[in-house]
Amino acid sequence: MATTLVKAPFKADIVGSFLRTQAIKEAREAFANGEIDQAALNHVEDQEIEKLVQNEIESGLKSITDGEFRRGWWHLDFLAGLEGVDWFESEYISHFQGAKTKNTAIKVVGKVDFNDHYMLEHFKFLKQAVEKYGDGTQVAKFSIPSPNMLFTRIQGDEYYNGNTEQLVADTVAAYQKAIQAFYDAGCRYLQLDDTSWIDFVSDERIQVVVEKEGKDVQDIIETRVRCLNEAISKKPEDLLITMHICRGNFRSTYITSGGYDKISDAIFANLNVDGLFLEYDDNRSGDFEPLKSFKDGKTVVLGLVTSKFPELEDSESIKARIKEASESIPLENLALSPQCGFASTEEGNVLTEEDQWNKIKHIVKIAKDVWGTL
Repeated sequence: MATTLVKAPFKADIVGSFLRTQAIKEAREAFANGEIDQAALNHVEDQEIEKLVQNEIESGLKSITDGEFRRGWWHLDFLAGLEGVDWFESEYISHFQGAKTKNTAIKVVGKVDFNDHYMLEHFKFLKQAVEKYGDGTQVAKFSIPSPNMLFTRIQGDEYYNGNTEQLVADTVAAYQKAIQAFYDAGCRYLQLDDTSWIDFVSDERIQVVVEKEGKDVQDIIETRVRCLNEAISKKPEDLLITMHICRGNFRSTYITSGGYDKISDAIFANLNVDGLFLEYDDNRSGDFEPLKSFKDGKTVVLGLVTSKFPELEDSESIKARIKEASESIPLENLALSPQCGFASTEEGNVLTEEDQWNKIKHIVKIAKDVWGTL
């Protein structure tokens, strides 16, 4: 991989989202009810994001995000901001164990493209806040959904009429523009969140996706690898791009279970990202054996600390699991994070803000113990 100026992922890193504060919740509700305008909502979001940035820095993090405070969903908000993509009301495509999301979905209504996306301003504000409150060792990190999330999760297609190859090609081109635009805005640490890989962690899900797409499973996997690799193929050398994979995260529930075995070569050897954030907080994610497909140069960030529940994991147990993983990947190529964000949607997981920050401080301390640095 190309050498990057940002030395990340950091040994103690984060996926990105944080629990929405009470002020954010009240402002978003008031906006939805027509009680305040967009400018008033933006003002509250700005204030709360600045507080969040300060809390992240005080907790010892070097990777600083805006907590996705301006979003309702971790992925749909960005995707709906692409040209040719619109919101519509429908039951959400992925079903969680024991919890139901809002009836919100996206559909393709025209040629997919990227042009002056509103989230560029979100990143610029974050970068300014990090520069204002940081000491120069912190980096503004921004997360957007992987290009795979568009063509695998749209619930309506009024333009391509099932021509997946053209949809993939246009999505790739749009993401190439997006990556350059975020870079031009000053982004040097970009994360692509990609839950489409959970389609291959269990035989049941594989059967569903094969029947839906009418292709061989290996062809489907190769298409997703190609889509992501082509999307990032023109990235500047000093832009670091990582990818996060999990099995669903909504109100402390999940979508499915299964290990990385069937996709180990695809994600560990064939994807050209600089690092991978992997869910590993319980046995739903399988063992570390698939990590042996690891390709030199990548950093694997082990999501060994759950963001779903408040209880703090035993430090020695986490250290033992890191040591176990180091039998497949050199310790210097490993890092530690929560298995996912604390609020992939605005509803958030079932824990308190105090619990959330205790988790972050726990991760920072363990990382310092294991690697001696962040």
